[in-house]
Amino acid sequence: MGIFDSLLGRSKPPPADLDVLFAVPQAALSLQTEGFTTSGSGSVCFRDVEGKADDAVMAEAEQLILAGTGATVARSEDRFGFHWLTVARADHDVSGLVTDLHAVNSSLVDAGFGSALLCSTIGFATPDGMPLGLVYLYKRGTFYPFAPLAGDKRDNALELQVRGVVGEDVPVEPDLTKWLAIWGAPGLT
Repeated sequence: MGIFDSLLGRSKPPPADLDVLFAVPQAALSLQTEGFTTSGSGSVCFRDVEGKADDAVMAEAEQLILAGTGATVARSEDRFGFHWLTVARADHDVSGLVTDLHAVNSSLVDAGFGSALLCSTIGFATPDGMPLGLVYLYKRGTFYPFAPLAGDKRDNALELQVRGVVGEDVPVEPDLTKWLAIWGAPGLT
């Protein structure tokens, strides 16, 4: 950051703490005690970078995940133009899933695309079978719950309940205005 950035009030966001993802298995245990189940899937959302360099990084990350894990990997684009890499594990192993997502994130950061990372999601199901996502915001270094309902609505009461359940396991985003709706996120529809 230069002197003009300081004078004009511009700041560079701190780099994402990717290792905080490894706290998710504890949060999953806390959710399981409340009747939630893991979906076995999670996703990494990022902005596409011009050129093919990020495509090569994603292909390498896919191969790394597929090598002996039994996971499936899929790429998609949402209606807003963001790219998603979704990992699904048939064994619903949250620790393995988090390791896979960490590998994708680390690959992008190591290749210089850390600023393109937006969020990661880990999927769950409510006791009623509705989708629930635990969302990690890279730029904030915090998590928040996202409980989508039909018709681009969300279950705010459930989200606040989940915040209370996982609040001691993962850093929860204190600013509710940062709890963004991620409509159409893979695994949360």
